[in-house]
Amino acid sequence: MRRGLGAALALYLALSVSCGLCAAAQEEVVTSPIIESLWPSGAPSAVGNEPADKPSLTIYLPPESKANGAAAVICPGGGYRHLAFDHEGHQVARWLISEGIAAFILKYRLAPRYRHPVPLQDAKRAVRTVRARAREWKIDANRIGILGFSAGGHLACTVGTHFDKGKPDAEDPIERVSCRPDFMVLIYGGLSLKPEYARWGAHEALFGDKPDLKLVETLSNETQVTDQTPPTFLAHTSEDEPVPAENSVLFYLALRKAGIPAEMHVYEKGKHGFGLAPDDPVLSTWPRLCIAWMRARGVLEKK
Repeated sequence: MRRGLGAALALYLALSVSCGLCAAAQEEVVTSPIIESLWPSGAPSAVGNEPADKPSLTIYLPPESKANGAAAVICPGGGYRHLAFDHEGHQVARWLISEGIAAFILKYRLAPRYRHPVPLQDAKRAVRTVRARAREWKIDANRIGILGFSAGGHLACTVGTHFDKGKPDAEDPIERVSCRPDFMVLIYGGLSLKPEYARWGAHEALFGDKPDLKLVETLSNETQVTDQTPPTFLAHTSEDEPVPAENSVLFYLALRKAGIPAEMHVYEKGKHGFGLAPDDPVLSTWPRLCIAWMRARGVLEKK
């Protein structure tokens, strides 16, 4: 009897190890990203030919068995001066594909080499690219969102409040399609450029030493919400000092006034830049809440 149990246990362990290795190999295939240039022939307004002059998309596609047709462009934060490409990029992309959502991490051009409107130009191009190539990547062109953190939240939000329908007569087919996101996810985003709320040096990064005050007002995105602004999920913390929670609160109130579906979570504890917050049992609930919001809105429904 013991010998039979021992043999069965050995077989179970062998199968477990084998399945684990297969799963690991499959995961490696799924999460190995592809990097593609946003403008293969050279980006407009480029001042050189260095890596910093070449915006790109890092593409993570979920396995076909899990894919639901939704997609999101990810805008990592970094104050428009650098990109938090790991915890606000790759980690986020791996989370999204685990939920069946195709993920596209945007590497956009940064200060001091580039100022507004270049980062916005890159972000709009990213949404257009995903939509124009939706069939190729097995994506629903009507379920393409944008997700941003901190300054990347401002960039994502700027796309969602300053989008256009594309240029039907453009030679480039990508430029013919809309850059409007179908939904937004804004995590501790610096959404307002009002001085009392933009403590992270947004004005200098975006505009240099002498910002145009009218332009600053235009990019204070809570003032730009309309009935065409995409549905939005927001998360923030009360302890955030560089980007106060008022950034999300004011934007939420503007969405509510315009009749736009929105959900907001303001956590009591948590410093700025927590990403997915895997080590915090409270903050780490926001990704689950976000997925629940997407599911309730039909974003994750296979079609």
